[in-house]
Amino acid sequence: MKTLESVVTMEKQEIRAVPIMVSLMIGVFIGLFNQTALNMALTNIMSDYQISASAAQWLTTGYLLVLGILVPISGILNQWIPTRNLFTLSLGFSIVGTLLASFSLNFTFLMIARVIQAIGAGILMPLMMNIILVLFPASKRGSVMGLMMLVIMLAPATGPTLSGLLIDSLGWHGIFWVSLPLLAFSVVFGLIFMQNVSTITKPKVDIFSIFLSTIGFGGIVFGFSSAGTGSGSWGQPIVIISMILGVIALVVFSFRQFKLEKPMLDLHVFRFPMFSLGTILVFICMLVNLSVSILMPMYLKGSLLLSAFTAGLLLLPGGILNGLTALFFGRVFDKYGPKYLVTSGFFIAICSFFAFSRITTSTAETTILMIHSCTLIGVALIMNPAQTNGLNQLPRQLYPDGSAVMGTIIQVGGAIGVALAITNMSTGQEKFLLASAQPTNPAVLSEALTAGVQHAFMFALGGAIIGFIISLFIKRVEV
Repeated sequence: MKTLESVVTMEKQEIRAVPIMVSLMIGVFIGLFNQTALNMALTNIMSDYQISASAAQWLTTGYLLVLGILVPISGILNQWIPTRNLFTLSLGFSIVGTLLASFSLNFTFLMIARVIQAIGAGILMPLMMNIILVLFPASKRGSVMGLMMLVIMLAPATGPTLSGLLIDSLGWHGIFWVSLPLLAFSVVFGLIFMQNVSTITKPKVDIFSIFLSTIGFGGIVFGFSSAGTGSGSWGQPIVIISMILGVIALVVFSFRQFKLEKPMLDLHVFRFPMFSLGTILVFICMLVNLSVSILMPMYLKGSLLLSAFTAGLLLLPGGILNGLTALFFGRVFDKYGPKYLVTSGFFIAICSFFAFSRITTSTAETTILMIHSCTLIGVALIMNPAQTNGLNQLPRQLYPDGSAVMGTIIQVGGAIGVALAITNMSTGQEKFLLASAQPTNPAVLSEALTAGVQHAFMFALGGAIIGFIISLFIKRVEV
């Protein structure tokens, strides 16, 4: 509950919601661009640093690992640090990480830079979600969340295209050189317009809960990320031990939160049925969506033999349509609720993944463009309505905890999606090569990669079917 002092302070400030949201969205856009733009550069980095694909993958999965550790404690940060300071801190980490990455001379240096970048993103994303819940009434959140999704999806959509162009002209370091002035602009814009809008309650911090959260979420993300290096990795001791430790730590963490008078993460949010249902749907959506994002560049460059720039252009329309669809259907959600949007989204995803499971080395580029665009339209129909409807059911005092839970589920779902996609793809590749008489033939290798991608999309299809069934039980939260 807001204190009288905080209410008076906000009234004196005359909170300007639009400039605040613009400040946040600029920072989030650049952060997400940095995250996704590097995907197109992985093959170049592998060549420059003489590392394997499994090692290069950690530039993405390591990023997700940091987010998986940091996002759960974002609820505490929102209650301890004023909005303006937290915003500046997050962009400070992003700038330092980007600056270090632009001068990286080896893989270790680049990996450290990516970790620092991830700290910035791990602070900023939950901050934006919490501010939306504080500033906007439930009746308007669908539209605002739709605008947020437009920004969030434009970054991944333009990232591969622009990074392909930068890689061809400046090398992969150019991705970070271009990001630096944009981040500097974001800081200046934020210092001018950002205001303190969150309620600072300074709850007692339970160090043991932070430790359990770090081991729990970090262990699960690390385990899945390690397993994602190939089909034979699931039985490795490091994978098994990480996952067991992660699960045990999360169980102890959950019991401890219910016993604490002021928990680090209030799990009473799961007493609200639509929040729980929305969390499950968001998890499934991220799981299958990240599968698409990791598989498509590999297929376009490895099977269709397209350049980085051409592959990026092919993925661009889908990302733009995703953002525009999220913006439009955010307004539809405000009027009619989530049920038919989410169910339709999963139905579109089912059709798209079935089509993806039938692609070959000779599939037309226009066909890939159409299927990919349909997939991301389906994702837009699921993500925003399911997330917003769930958060709308929470009382105000649980906004930071609800945002932290949703943010954590998104990151964990993404990490698991990447791991399972790579594993299923590797399994399909191996089966194809074992049955081939010429496993070293370049043409056969392309066909094997395609077979692996087909196999991985069958997994995504199964996830979409489960999501469709669960979505039939979603109900509009009356506000």
